[in-house]
Amino acid sequence: MERLSEISYFNNTLYDYLIALGIIAIGFIVIRIFKGPVLKSIRSLVAKTNTNIDDFIIDSVRRFGVPALYVLLFSSALQYLVLSPRVSRVIEVLTTIVVIVLIIRFISSTILMMLTRYVRSQAEGEEKVKQLYGVMVIINIFIWTIGLLFLFDNLGYEVNTIIASLGIGGIAVALAAQNILGDLFNYFVIFFDRPFEVGNFVVIDDKNGVIEYVGLKTTRIKTLSGEQLVFSNSDLTSSRIHNYKKMQRRRIVFQVRVTYQTTPEQLREIPKLIESIIKEHKPVTFDRAHFFSFEVSSLAYEMVYYVESGEYNLYMDIQQSINLKIVEAFERRGIALAYPTRTVYFGNQRQEEGEQDTPPALLLDRNNPEQKTGSR
Repeated sequence: MERLSEISYFNNTLYDYLIALGIIAIGFIVIRIFKGPVLKSIRSLVAKTNTNIDDFIIDSVRRFGVPALYVLLFSSALQYLVLSPRVSRVIEVLTTIVVIVLIIRFISSTILMMLTRYVRSQAEGEEKVKQLYGVMVIINIFIWTIGLLFLFDNLGYEVNTIIASLGIGGIAVALAAQNILGDLFNYFVIFFDRPFEVGNFVVIDDKNGVIEYVGLKTTRIKTLSGEQLVFSNSDLTSSRIHNYKKMQRRRIVFQVRVTYQTTPEQLREIPKLIESIIKEHKPVTFDRAHFFSFEVSSLAYEMVYYVESGEYNLYMDIQQSINLKIVEAFERRGIALAYPTRTVYFGNQRQEEGEQDTPPALLLDRNNPEQKTGSR
């Protein structure tokens, strides 16, 4: 032992080097025990709790806390030795950088895991997870900014000047990029408030389509005709949006018109007839059927029913079937569906008799401009 304390290399004896190695070896064993049995026991305990936050923390400690312990172990062991001021400073700086970077990654990873679990617990969570990228970019910028300021402060730099410069520069950037920052802020509104999501069919003013992508500045919509519409996030959040993905029940109002030659008995029969036709379909809830109004060339009936689904194709299949059955039922009963017509009365004035000669009504087709009237 005395001989070991007599042999010296770089201002440290062999005994000093052995103590440093012993510290590293013992610390390595302790960390391995903490990483293995201890963390497993803690994980089994927190698995019984109702919250997932402790699970996230344990996982992050294993991923980033344990490497930080190794770095601190080697730094502590080297501090036991007599080193030059420059080497000691280098070790201190490297240790500080590594530890702060691991802490930043620990915080960022924990937030990401918490947000991911929260989003996946919602409806269509996997689609929403894809939108986390933009949110995490902003969160990471904020975390890394705070972490770097803390690092510079620990390295002895004057951070107050840096913060003041960032404040002045931030105001200048905010004034120059108001629209960009507005779209960025509205991206967070869209993500957390969720007025619409990827895959939703929406109608915005006179535009419509399926939400294809939600970005930091713009949202892209694929229209039914195939082209892509690009909206700024600010435009979307300030618009009235019809989101048909949220529709659980569709109210349908339609009309049927019959001719004035329809008899009163047939007119009374039509509402019950249409009601029975509508009730044959599923999933449909009948509401009403009424003789609605006297129109220029027809008698109008108005019907209302509900399709217990938001699927547009299902609604169209049901409406098509109802229309066909109405046509078939009217044809069997001799009820004529009306079409746009105009009745024109014309005749000759008989001066000698002083009476009006009024012929039968002539029905003219409004859609046929070539058809002309004549006088007898």
